[in-house]
Amino acid sequence: MDAVVEAVRPPDGTQDAEASRNAVRTALSDLLERFPDADLINLADDQRLFVVERFLALDVYNRFRLDVGKTVQDNAPSVAAALSRMRQIREYIRETIAARFRALRVPREALLPRRVSRIAAQALREAFHVFEDYLR
Repeated sequence: MDAVVEAVRPPDGTQDAEASRNAVRTALSDLLERFPDADLINLADDQRLFVVERFLALDVYNRFRLDVGKTVQDNAPSVAAALSRMRQIREYIRETIAARFRALRVPREALLPRRVSRIAAQALREAFHVFEDYLR
């Protein structure tokens, strides 16, 4: 799994890279939990969709957290409220991306990099909009 992480997202010392590497590692771990016999080098279509969906949800959440997580914490009335808000944001992003991937599966649309980038950007924008009150 470490070799796949290295190939997909080599380290460059930035927080963004480390957050993406963590998202890849967690997504692959989730994949192996769900599909214990998965061959990481030769994934079946359903396995590939699963791992890309998991990675994307984690990566978008990490970007949100890196961009405004401190602001969410600073504006929360307590540490418990801040943790609860971040959990709500993580779940919202995960469900938003899962819904988009379910829509892709119905007509069996191709999982093109441009489409994945668009899904990520839309989910991030929506999260900023939905949770804008947490930023004030």
